[in-house]
Amino acid sequence: MNTISANGKKIAVISISFFFIVNIIWLGMPFGMAIIWSLVDPAHPWSYPDIFPQVLSFGRWIQVWQTTSLPEALANSYMVAPAVALLTLTLAMPTAYAFGRLTFRGKKIAEMVSLLPMVMPSMILAVFFSSMLLELGMTNPYLNIVLAHTVLALPYAIRILSAGFKAIPQDLIDACADMGTGKVGMFKHAFLPMLKPSILASFIFCLVISIEEFNMAYVLGAPDFITIPTILYSFLGYSFIRPDAAVVSLILVIPNVLLMLIIERLLKGNYLSQSTGKA
Repeated sequence: MNTISANGKKIAVISISFFFIVNIIWLGMPFGMAIIWSLVDPAHPWSYPDIFPQVLSFGRWIQVWQTTSLPEALANSYMVAPAVALLTLTLAMPTAYAFGRLTFRGKKIAEMVSLLPMVMPSMILAVFFSSMLLELGMTNPYLNIVLAHTVLALPYAIRILSAGFKAIPQDLIDACADMGTGKVGMFKHAFLPMLKPSILASFIFCLVISIEEFNMAYVLGAPDFITIPTILYSFLGYSFIRPDAAVVSLILVIPNVLLMLIIERLLKGNYLSQSTGKA
């Protein structure tokens, strides 16, 4: 028994160590290099044979903010993302309820079809979606990008919300029905408290997907309507300047990391005990 326990501890230590090493190489080093490159002082370039930059400052951040279209791109991205999240949740809710609570013929096929945007290349979707919008006479880039991002985010929201609907105990729904609460009251007292984690998670996922999406925003919006990913793409072109690209990359990544930390904090609440009164 002691030998088995010792071997198990060794395997656990090796597994955890391997996990940390892989994450440091895969995530930590690129993120750390992006931070260092973004802090390279414009007046003191970082080049061989210097191992580290000679001077670190926020001069590059100030320069990028004042001399590029980054403020406009940032404003556009954060105008599009909340609209996408709200529209996606509104459209996903009925379908998620059907997948989570109802039984009907062809349900498995419908679930598979709803996931198609997740497996199709977004550039292909962008090209055909833009063609369809032009045929319909829709030329507003903001509205077009919101609709396009909603199409991409819908599968994630449907998947998360349907799992939330499926997890609601039938006894709780029957108790609300027996009390004569009606459909609105049943949703408010039985469904909504239990769905809070799923709704919050779906909202955050939709925000992140919209903020990071490049292909749809580029095909439907450029050059008049720019977002953070499209301006980052322009920095990676012929006028590639690594420190500038690092600044925009961090502006794209850091808010998304903060959003995930916020949702992790919010999801720690015990909504099941709150809804049933059993702490």
